[in-house]
Amino acid sequence: MCAMARPRKPLLSRDRIVATAGTLVDAEGLAALSTRRLAAELGVSGPSLYNHFRTKDEILDAVADTVSAKVDLSMFAPDDPRDWRTALHDWAVSYRAALTDHPNLVPLLAQGPGRRPAGLKVADAVFGAMVRAGWPPAQATRIGALMRYFITGSALGSFARGFVNDEDAYDPADYPHLGQAHLLAERGEQVDEGAFETGLRALLDGLAMQYEAGIRGTWPKQDSTNGS
Repeated sequence: MCAMARPRKPLLSRDRIVATAGTLVDAEGLAALSTRRLAAELGVSGPSLYNHFRTKDEILDAVADTVSAKVDLSMFAPDDPRDWRTALHDWAVSYRAALTDHPNLVPLLAQGPGRRPAGLKVADAVFGAMVRAGWPPAQATRIGALMRYFITGSALGSFARGFVNDEDAYDPADYPHLGQAHLLAERGEQVDEGAFETGLRALLDGLAMQYEAGIRGTWPKQDSTNGS
């Protein structure tokens, strides 16, 4: 019996489609992704994609969910010894790291999880951990929203790299306090990570003050039940 010849190209699969789409978005941005372009990158006909995904938006959702799946959620496990504040801090650092690895996907992820399974697991883990820690459900919901605003906002762009590496661009006659601004771009990662950590600790300090007030019995009345 003759052995069946092996296909010249790898068989099309959901994983291969998502991986190729992710590489394309990382390299060229969300606008570069179309079913025609993706099919060409995969070496297949456009209609063959629809055997795995109904629309381009479904493909984008799957790509975005691969980023959410990289976020560490171990600190929210019921048996993890970290307190709620430390857990939020460690999760935020992991979340931002996942986003900064894929900056072109941040605008999509900033819209929320929708129906994406990994994204929903992130939201569920944060909310559940805050409620277990003693936060009222309504406030736990707000904390999840607040953290997403802060983390995705920090990953949308670089403050430091918004300045040009040209000393002449910042004439002290016009900008007397920007004499060192031309150095920011080359120190971008250090500046941006430091800014994120400073903001995160300030945010957590504020939440800790609210938490202590709540433990003393002064939660706002509207925070006693779930909802907004």
